[in-house]
Amino acid sequence: MVFLKEGARLRTLHVPRRRAVAPSIVPGLSLAVLGVGAAWSVHLLVPAVPVLTASVALGIAAAHLPGTRGCVRGAGRPGLSLAGRRLMRLGIVLLGLRLGLDDIRGLGWATVTMVLAVVTAAFLGTWWLGRRIGLRGDQPLLIAAGYSICGASAIGAVGEVSGSDEEDMAASVALVTLCGTLAIAVLPLLQYPLGLTDAQFGRWAGAGVHDVGQVVATAQAAGPGALGEAVLVKLMRVALLAPLVAAVALAVRRRQQYGGDRARRTAERPTPVPLFVLGFLAMVGLRSTGHLPGIALDTAHGAQELLLAAALFGLGSMVHLPTLARTGGRIAVLGLSAWVMIAGASYAGVLLTTA
Repeated sequence: MVFLKEGARLRTLHVPRRRAVAPSIVPGLSLAVLGVGAAWSVHLLVPAVPVLTASVALGIAAAHLPGTRGCVRGAGRPGLSLAGRRLMRLGIVLLGLRLGLDDIRGLGWATVTMVLAVVTAAFLGTWWLGRRIGLRGDQPLLIAAGYSICGASAIGAVGEVSGSDEEDMAASVALVTLCGTLAIAVLPLLQYPLGLTDAQFGRWAGAGVHDVGQVVATAQAAGPGALGEAVLVKLMRVALLAPLVAAVALAVRRRQQYGGDRARRTAERPTPVPLFVLGFLAMVGLRSTGHLPGIALDTAHGAQELLLAAALFGLGSMVHLPTLARTGGRIAVLGLSAWVMIAGASYAGVLLTTA
């Protein structure tokens, strides 16, 4: 609106406003789709490399290669950011279809207690150590969630409710993915020196390896019996994602209630339990009914893999290696320490519950 003085009167002219043009998400989503296709190709060529691990690695590569760097940091950024957050939520919801209440009961209370103890020790120990060595932002919280629950999926879920910086999320995903990939190569070599049966090794992998795909890649080296045990124990850890995210959301809500002005607290206050966590629990309940046909579960599993792969490609593309290198020593110390911590705690737990 413009005011023009005309004698003793003021005359107003209405000037039409230009509408802000929202940045297109198409280039970034297209790049994410290409990244997922490339990750599947890598997995088909090298089955030991999980699709999700390949997705993160290719996202990091795309952010630094001359041919794709410009698109990733420019026109592709809105779509890649959407993939890293929104598609992550959808993938986590579908992850609930992989776990039923019968699976948890089948493990037995001793194993359930062991999993709870390992997750608690890994989360609190990693978070405390990360803060002690001075990692920036929410990295200690995110890395602790990734190590203790389910790798990059847990980082994405916790980062959503804590409002974490994208760079912190990306650096945490890169570290957890690297250490989980290391477990695929190292843990099978330790099975016989540590005196573990196939079933014990499967439970050790399920309790101590981060991402679901990495657990499968690690446990399958010991045969189908080990793989079955590993997946059950791992999915028990996945079930703990819901209470962890709800606890983080409540902590953020309480922190906002005691800080900042009242209007801002009201506007920014998160819901006690995020909708995607409720969706995850709803899918667990749906799976527990036993009425879903196998083809529906297989389709949902495929969709979940695609969504999480696209999300992890997006998060990987946010990794800036020069920035990560500046905290490389501290983040490497945390990664190695947490890796040894959860491997040791889960090994002790497996021995105690299978003796």
